[in-house]
Amino acid sequence: MDTVIGIRRPGKIIALHLNYPSRIAQRGRVPAHPSYFLKPASSVANSGSAIERPLGTELLAFEGEIALIIGRTTRRVTPDAGWAAVSEITAANDFGVYDLRLADKGSNLRSKGADGFTPLGPATIPADGLDPKALRVRTWVNGELVQEDTTADLVFPFGQLVADLSQLLTLEAGDVILTGTPAGSSVVVPGDTVEVEVDAPTAPGRPTTGRLVTPVVEGSTPLAAFGAPPQVDDLQRAEAWGSRAAAGLAPEFELDDSLRSDLASVGTATLSSQLRKRGYDDVSIDGVHTNQPGAHLIGRARTLRFIPFRPDLFAAHGGGFNAQKRAFDTLRNGDVLVIEARGETGTGTVGDILGLRAQRLGAAGVVTDGGVRDYATVAALDIPTFSQGAHPAVLGRRHVPWDTDITIACGGATVQPGDIIVGDDDGVLVIPPALVREVVADAIKQEREERFIAEQIAAGASVDGLYPMNTDWKARYNKWQN
Repeated sequence: MDTVIGIRRPGKIIALHLNYPSRIAQRGRVPAHPSYFLKPASSVANSGSAIERPLGTELLAFEGEIALIIGRTTRRVTPDAGWAAVSEITAANDFGVYDLRLADKGSNLRSKGADGFTPLGPATIPADGLDPKALRVRTWVNGELVQEDTTADLVFPFGQLVADLSQLLTLEAGDVILTGTPAGSSVVVPGDTVEVEVDAPTAPGRPTTGRLVTPVVEGSTPLAAFGAPPQVDDLQRAEAWGSRAAAGLAPEFELDDSLRSDLASVGTATLSSQLRKRGYDDVSIDGVHTNQPGAHLIGRARTLRFIPFRPDLFAAHGGGFNAQKRAFDTLRNGDVLVIEARGETGTGTVGDILGLRAQRLGAAGVVTDGGVRDYATVAALDIPTFSQGAHPAVLGRRHVPWDTDITIACGGATVQPGDIIVGDDDGVLVIPPALVREVVADAIKQEREERFIAEQIAAGASVDGLYPMNTDWKARYNKWQN
């Protein structure tokens, strides 16, 4: 097929990962800059052409999008001039098979580059005179509206995308830029029909592309054994369907008010002993102390990793909206930010401004195995910070902010995003979510027993046979608690 929707097949198709706030909220990560992948021109299809779900796969997902068609050779333009390089817009569907993502390692070549995986059309709308912030994209599956959003609040405006790409690539007439999809993307199966329409509802004449129609059919040829086979896990299912609930998966672990109350009723010393009984000896974040004696820290882990300072890496990653600032700026109610600082105490890893931001966003606290700047001010906040102490130096003396929401090591303990973090004057523990309910239930029971033992010792009893309790003392305990 040499032409599609009346124009020559594009020389290149460039697709954006995330742009619409609604989709970003689903993904749970806020991009600092636009990021892209390429789709082959052979993936283009006309309206009405069927898309094959590869035989042996289950997670074919649609993404209704606005496609920009470049009208002239464009190189190194500014964001203000970027939109002027667009000659037309049209509807697009950025199909992908989540079963094939693993081997792609981010390239999306196999998962999104197959024949027919980029339908475009059926008509174009001239860009001249259009307001790029007043466009709309809608998607229907079997006649039901499933996606609807406008370009009013895009994170990366269209002019910026063209300008950004043109810094390194020569954009040529006919090239296509796919500009991201809003929330509502999900899985379709053979027999479904997906339709996408782009329009300008406030422009004169309400121009529209018409509906881009794509029937879904089952492929008939199995994938060859010499390539990476389809692989599916719960993460891929949840991302393909749009949520765990839509994928038919059990809800993610929730740290509800009842569980928080139970955790607040016991000390980390008791929780630690219960974890040790289950073989978890290395779940304490060692060397850290609270700046608010008496405070109890309970929350779910978010993570931030610093690597050792190196001038070139700090120049590239230390400024602007870096990983440290992104980590603090995306905290949610009840989060505990856990920071890997390699036990380096010779500089601060959090100060008053970022601590205040964490408090304002409802975070439960901060844990770092490094130092804290503005220590007195941070200690006066409403949320506790656990650290190895105060230090006046700025971040760049020892660290480069590197990555967020990954598995890290803090104070000798492995911490994963979503782990339960509990801290008090004795220290900080990391509890795997799958264990927390049974651990806290047994910790409550243990502390009740220890209250009884303490009462008996205070009354003059010997620890012999009482701590731990023998059969006679257990009988007395059962009578006491009833």
